[in-house]
Amino acid sequence: MSAEDMEMKHRGSDQQNGSLTAKEPPGVETVQLKKRVGLFSGVALIVGTMIGSGIFVSPKGVLREVGGVGPSLLVWTGCGVISMMGALTYAELGTMIKESGGEYAYLFKAFGPIPAFLFQWTNVILLKPSSLSAIALSFAIYVGQPFYPACVVPDAVVKFLAAVCIVLVTSLNCISVKVAARIQVFFTAIKVLALGVIIGVGIYSLAIGNTLWLTPEKAFQTGHTITISDVGLAFYQGLWAYDGWNNLNFVTEEIQNPVRNLPLAIMISIPLVTLLYVLANVAYFSVMTPSELLASGAVAVTLGNRFLGVMSWVIPFAVVCSTFGACNGSCFAASRLCYTAARKGHMVEILSMIHVKLLTPSPALMFNSFIALIMIIPNDFDAIINYFSFAAWMFYGSTCLSHIVMRFTQPDAERPIRTPVIFPALVVIASLYLIVAPIISEPNLWYLYAAIFILAGLLFYFPFVYFGYHPPFMKYITMFLQLLMNVSPPTEAPKDV
Repeated sequence: MSAEDMEMKHRGSDQQNGSLTAKEPPGVETVQLKKRVGLFSGVALIVGTMIGSGIFVSPKGVLREVGGVGPSLLVWTGCGVISMMGALTYAELGTMIKESGGEYAYLFKAFGPIPAFLFQWTNVILLKPSSLSAIALSFAIYVGQPFYPACVVPDAVVKFLAAVCIVLVTSLNCISVKVAARIQVFFTAIKVLALGVIIGVGIYSLAIGNTLWLTPEKAFQTGHTITISDVGLAFYQGLWAYDGWNNLNFVTEEIQNPVRNLPLAIMISIPLVTLLYVLANVAYFSVMTPSELLASGAVAVTLGNRFLGVMSWVIPFAVVCSTFGACNGSCFAASRLCYTAARKGHMVEILSMIHVKLLTPSPALMFNSFIALIMIIPNDFDAIINYFSFAAWMFYGSTCLSHIVMRFTQPDAERPIRTPVIFPALVVIASLYLIVAPIISEPNLWYLYAAIFILAGLLFYFPFVYFGYHPPFMKYITMFLQLLMNVSPPTEAPKDV
């Protein structure tokens, strides 16, 4: 069955499922998501989701794997280069296929419904909620630390604060897209300013002579032989901090003039974040020795305590704002994937609906956040990063492969921008390395669990999507939830711009 047949089949089954089409409220032309994301808010979405907890938590993760300052800085720079090549590849795909959903839309177009379904299955059920929960846990640690200055913040407190963060962000996104976008811009400005303060402290520290660990003699002292697995795990940690470079592609249908603003936002955001990350790491190593950095529970806070005196509270406050903004951006983008997949019949129908007055995908937002709330229970940050990176890069590589494939299968498709094929090819190679190298060097059962989880999606795809089976009781649940949440299917398909 072709991708087009699948879409027609889903459209034809809407009425059979018993969903209600709400009347449009006064003053609203259609019930659908509006184009409210401009260039500035697009940059804020990318920068704001990339700069979250990673730069404040992962520096020691990268250093722990490679063992030296010099290799650590090279890994951070390499992560930026990989992210830029991937983002430029996505820029071509996003201007060619003007649909929300990011990788889901591109895999659907290039390879058909099964790879797209497995992507959304893995991301909606695991990757996006785990990303949101991990950022919320970092938020909670920084919020709770001032109240427990002499000890570690209790797990119960961390989990409670993380849950409050997720619920608050979800509520704001359900209320208004415009409010969510403005919040994103505001908190992005704060986090960039925070990194500016850290970099400024680093410049001052270097100026007074604290350059020991940045000299060639010291910078490349690793203390151990760096293995292939070490490099792969270091990139896992660094790329966690860069994750979010693809988030604007999840909201393509809501971007004003996507042909211009999508690639331009990418080309502004990724180099900016890469520069900030590398300079922030230089600042850390100018203030702390590698062993001190590894021992610090909150690297940015340690830096602030040493150099900012009575104003040291500025750093943890800025980190709280940074992680909250990243939660907001993650929630915003993840809900669009869930919404888009449901619109094509790959998720339950209620998740494809929009609030008839607020015009937000509130069911998809609530679903994503509900899973994220469950995922804060384990509170294992490193496991979340490794699991997230392993599965995510499988799909990043597959999506870049789709770019190469469509150059041959759809050579005449309109491409407002054309990315050199070498970029997606290098990202595919990097993805294979990040997937295979750690497995070969350090076999672990959780890699097998990840593969089993991804393939388990087929158990749901064939009965409920391919064969179109709908349990009779689902139409009553759908109608009940529609009335409860005041939502309706979109009354008009989004138009390309």
